[in-house]
Amino acid sequence: MPTVVLHLPGDLLTKLAEAGADGTVELTLNVSTGDEPVAPVETPRPTGPLAPLLHAGLLTPGTRLHLHQPRANRTATATVHADGTLTVEGKLTPFRSPSKAAFAVTQSQANGWITWRLTDGRTLNDLRDELDQSEA
Repeated sequence: MPTVVLHLPGDLLTKLAEAGADGTVELTLNVSTGDEPVAPVETPRPTGPLAPLLHAGLLTPGTRLHLHQPRANRTATATVHADGTLTVEGKLTPFRSPSKAAFAVTQSQANGWITWRLTDGRTLNDLRDELDQSEA
């Protein structure tokens, strides 16, 4: 039977502690037979609509976004990834845009820029406004 060896980053426990109770820490798995060297994993460059917010540091990989619609009794959580995608809890595919991620939850047209909120209550649109003001 083959042996499986996991090499975890030395700062994993620190990252887990810093993530807090609702945080996300992403780990990447490299598969190797041990005969060939394992290439270092490059962090993907963000693309898509969220890329400017990630480049500016207004969003970071692992940021949790919340959608709450009390009248429809809907709540959802999405996680921002380094490549600019969002994954929504309970959905298998990542979404390139906040509005498509919101549609996956609401099953109706939704402006994801105002629907998804950070834990402090700001919307993605608020972050875009902050970015626009900082570039002016």
